Amino acid sequence: MIRILSIALGFFAFAMVSAANAQEDHEQGLVEIQRVVSPGGIEAWLVQDDFVPIVAVRIGFYGGATRDVPGKEGTARLASWLYDEGAGEMDSIAFQNRLEEHAIRMGFGSGRDRFNASMQTLTVNLDEAFGMLRLALTEPRFDAEAVERMRRSLLSQIAQSERDPGSIANRTFWEAAFGGHRYGIPLSGTRETVELINVDDLRNFHGTLNRRDMRIGVAGDIDPETLGRLLDETFGDLPASGPAYEPQSTVPAGAGETIIVQSPNPQSVVIFGGEGIGYDDPDYMAAMVMNAVLGGASFSSRLMQVVRVQNGLAYSVNSSLSTYDAVTLLSGSVGTENARVGESIDLIRSEMTRLRDEGVEPGELEQIQTYLTGAYALGFDSNGSIANRLAFYQLEDLGIDYINTRNARVRAVTAEDVHRVAERLLRPDDLLVVVVGEPEGLE
Repeated sequence: MIRILSIALGFFAFAMVSAANAQEDHEQGLVEIQRVVSPGGIEAWLVQDDFVPIVAVRIGFYGGATRDVPGKEGTARLASWLYDEGAGEMDSIAFQNRLEEHAIRMGFGSGRDRFNASMQTLTVNLDEAFGMLRLALTEPRFDAEAVERMRRSLLSQIAQSERDPGSIANRTFWEAAFGGHRYGIPLSGTRETVELINVDDLRNFHGTLNRRDMRIGVAGDIDPETLGRLLDETFGDLPASGPAYEPQSTVPAGAGETIIVQSPNPQSVVIFGGEGIGYDDPDYMAAMVMNAVLGGASFSSRLMQVVRVQNGLAYSVNSSLSTYDAVTLLSGSVGTENARVGESIDLIRSEMTRLRDEGVEPGELEQIQTYLTGAYALGFDSNGSIANRLAFYQLEDLGIDYINTRNARVRAVTAEDVHRVAERLLRPDDLLVVVVGEPEGLE
């Protein structure tokens, strides 16, 4: 036990030092991102760091659940659970054993608009790790046994979500806001659609992964020349083109509507939201700061102070900005006892109105900007988190300089900017509100 504790403390100390160094580097704009283009024309962004002999890779593809065939929703999610369940000549057990033998971590996931892959390895095992990643992405087996095993797991997850108040609230919100759009369908599909997915459906989804839609982030102990070679060896066999990804823009419906889903629980879960703002909007940074003031900065936010600290109505309350390919959202949530649901929602609306009408105070703005710049730096405490951000910045077209300019742009936001964007985005009477529980105090 003493040895385990020592290792844990050593890792924690390293993480804290790495975070502190990351913050200092970001404050000074010293993080160097190299744009690496392989001889075969495959691009990746690289942060090279030989301090620890580990390399992390993140790959993002455009199109996730939105590529599911109607009636076969859940295909992307099921596929993401199968890429490391056998590839090439190796079945599931052989593939997993090979990963374990070489201490390689590999994973896949699917969201509404993105499909992603991740890999982490010791530098000494670079060729083996990239070779395993190549097999997973280019020769997945989708063996019947693995497909049925993962199908049962997905169906179990769906059944559990149908009993969980938070999942019910989230699903109801998306169905109400986007009932006529692909976003209105649960990410994991339904019991009925998942039962219908077959191996051909999984292979057809796999056919949508192509180099044209791929964005790669790499961080750690690897040089550009080695990375360039491995990019071609790993991704060169992916098709150069595939089915077009064309998201259909939409806006959330249900403005001003409150939907109650009766559920016999002592507390209610509340989700609220409306239209937000995109990354490409000139006011996005001001909106980020405004949202942090409202409910996105933990204890520093107004919602947390008013709803939790001053009135003791909830343990947690928040707001957030979300940018999807087809829509933007300003949303939030709160969980509170049934008798105080109406009071909690009234306070949330009141704080939105106050911020919209009165703006932010100078001292409050400075506090929030300090929080945002510090919290950002702490997100670079490992090669994995850095690689993830590099892929994300490319997918969202934020620019290779974003990592070094973001904090300065946050500090440049003025009280007038916050007030302007609050007037634009905060519409407390037009929120779509979903409540799951037995709420009281609602008119």
